[in-house]
Amino acid sequence: QVQLVESGGGLVQPGGSLRLSCATSGFTFSTSPMNWHRQAPGKERELVAVISSAGGITKYADSVKGRFTISRDNAKNTMYLQMNSLKAEDTAVYYCYRGPNYWGQGTQVTVSS
Repeated sequence: QVQLVESGGGLVQPGGSLRLSCATSGFTFSTSPMNWHRQAPGKERELVAVISSAGGITKYADSVKGRFTISRDNAKNTMYLQMNSLKAEDTAVYYCYRGPNYWGQGTQVTVSS
């Protein structure tokens, strides 16, 4: 079965960095476009970043452009989200996603001084 497991979240100060990982199994990762989403309590889930199957095409929400980088290592069946210059507004649960409707459990990112 498809499994997506996020890790790497935690508490970080404004301006700091975190690297999230999404370890996958149960499907052919190398042919699957992947997404990162996030959701704060009381707010709608939003798309953060997308990446093509080979990693050559990436797209970002305007709120994270220039600060976040999505990447993948198809040999390891793993996707990453490098988050730099973090802001309090980035505080949310971050989810790994694979179509048509597969989600990880999420990892909490809290940006606070």
